[in-house]
Parts: sequence; structure tokens; C-alpha cells
Amino acid sequence: MPLEPLLPLFHRLDREHFAGSLAPEGRRRVELRWSDGRMRRTAGFYRRGRHADGRPLCEIVLSRPLLEPLPRQATLSTLCHEMIHAWVDQVLGVREVHGPHFRARMAAINAAQKEFQVSLRHCYPLPAGASAAPRWLARCPSCGISAPYRRRVQGLACRHCCERLHGGLWHPSCLLEFEDTRSVG
Repeated sequence: MPLEPLLPLFHRLDREHFAGSLAPEGRRRVELRWSDGRMRRTAGFYRRGRHADGRPLCEIVLSRPLLEPLPRQATLSTLCHEMIHAWVDQVLGVREVHGPHFRARMAAINAAQKEFQVSLRHCYPLPAGASAAPRWLARCPSCGISAPYRRRVQGLACRHCCERLHGGLWHPSCLLEFEDTRSVG
């Protein structure tokens, strides 16, 4: 399905599920954009930080390669998922990933409509060439679960242990340890 503009979808979802709190008086708290085509392994993300010139950055980016061939529901679900992250961060002022506030809002949205379902993780098919051999193996020191990564990520914690041990909040005791797979052998 061809990509559609994100702004009308954002405003509609904001009105229907966030009482207009992500765009009070029509002013968005978050920037929106489709990826430039390089985002091939994740459907979308929300981030905040600073632009290179020091201005505050708060944005939602959706993956053009992953979502373009999928039905509209995939775009709605992914956008709404990222909007929940923005709502928890910008409106509630809470720092959590998929913690209790996120889960409660997700459940309320899913119960309120049947057009799409918001989930914690998506299982969308990856475009051709997106599955390069992982260079890194990340292991949780708490539970021992390991997962492959293409690059090292600073400050990444085990979601399972953060949820189980710290109520869904990030905690340094759950930081993943990265091992270079090229040196294993």
C-alpha cells in the first residue's frame, strides 16, 4: 500500500485516544516523519534528545521499507504504539519503556476500537537484505538471556528483567553485556 501522510493520522489518533494532549491547541509536542529508507529492522521508534544545534528533539520515525508493503492497520498500530511512548514521556512525564502506564494506555486503546491492535512487539516481515549476520551478542547478567545485535547499544537493559524486577523502569543492574561474535571461536 502506498505511504500516506502521517500528520492527519497523528491528529486523528491524538483526538481519539489521547484527548488531544499530544497536540494541544494544534501544536504538536512531537515531530513525525517516514524514515529515509535505511530503517529496515524496526517498524518505528520514539526518541527525545537534542538536535545538533542544541534545540530540543522529540520525534516519531516510522519505517518506510517495513510498513510500505503492509496494510494500513500496520501503520496505524505502529504510529499509535510510538504515540503512547510520546504520551507517557511528554504528557505524564514518566520515564518508562513498556511499563505500567504504557500497558494501561495500550489496553484502553485496544478495548476502545477494532480497526487495529497496538502490541508491545510487531512481527512484520523484513524486506530483502535486512538480515545481515549479527556482529554482537548481548547477554543479560541477571537472567542470562542473550540476543544478537548488529551494533553495540549503550545503556541498553534487559526488558524482561526491568519489568520483572523494577516495575518496567530501566535499571543499571539489568544492563546488557555485549560480546563481539567475531572474537568468539
